[in-house]
Amino acid sequence: MTLALGIDPGTATTGYGLVRLEPDGEMVAVKYGVILTPKEKSAPARLEMFYRDLRALLRKFHPDTAAVEKLFFQRNISTAILVGQARGVALLAIQQAGVDVFEYTPNEVKQAVAGYGSADKKQVQDMVRVLLGLTEIPKPDDAADALAIAITHLNTKRY
Repeated sequence: MTLALGIDPGTATTGYGLVRLEPDGEMVAVKYGVILTPKEKSAPARLEMFYRDLRALLRKFHPDTAAVEKLFFQRNISTAILVGQARGVALLAIQQAGVDVFEYTPNEVKQAVAGYGSADKKQVQDMVRVLLGLTEIPKPDDAADALAIAITHLNTKRY
């Protein structure tokens, strides 16, 4: 069995999803959710909170592998910089935990989960529900996206 952690990085909200690959090839959602940081805090304080919470998650679940969504170009450069900072913190925390970390673009995730790189968010989230045998689409959206990243990684690396 392989336990993969998927991360959908953000400064205010970071999605995480842990997916276990069973020996028979079935994927099981172990835990998913979001790490939130308060908007009234400074960027360095928020990054520290995110780092602390992610390290706690890594210590609790001990994933075998991890995947983080790559940053894609955004029109709002300020948002892109903040997301880039959160990605850096995630990569550092995962590396320090001794977990192999991989990165996937949003189009790679869409292709791997929904079958084509131009799938919309709803299609990807519904496929996450189907692939993990869930009765409902995971909420919030950031958590569903993180599960999609973990699924992409497990399917791409073929554990």
